[in-house]
Formats: sequence, structure tokens, C-alpha cells
Amino acid sequence: MVPPVAVSPLIKTARWSALLLGVFYGKQRFDYLKPIAEEERRVEEAEKKLREEQERIYKQLSEANSETILK
Repeated sequence: MVPPVAVSPLIKTARWSALLLGVFYGKQRFDYLKPIAEEERRVEEAEKKLREEQERIYKQLSEANSETILK
């Protein structure tokens, strides 16, 4: 097996700097997107409740119309 090659300190520093900058960027991006996602979830929940209510009303109306004497 070949012995490991010594990596330049400049390359090590650049890699660690890129890692730390990526973590910092990811944290900032997450903090920016989190409130937007929460708002989208809140709107989606409200739309879901409205849709379920409309489906319930439609089902009641269709059942009421199907139970007529004039079949």
C-alpha cells in the first residue's frame, strides 16, 4: 500500500473554510425559508378544511337527491 501524501496546509484551510461557509449559508437559508414554509402549511391547512367542508356538503346534497320517491 502507498503511504498517504501530505496535504498542503492551504488546501486544508480552503476545505475547512468551504465547509464552515456552507454551514453558515445553510443556516441563513433555513432561517429565511422557515417562515415561508410555515405560512404555506397554514394556508394549505385552511384550504384543506374548506375543501373537506365542501365535499361533506356535496355528499349530503347528493344523498338527499338520491333518496327521492320518484326513482
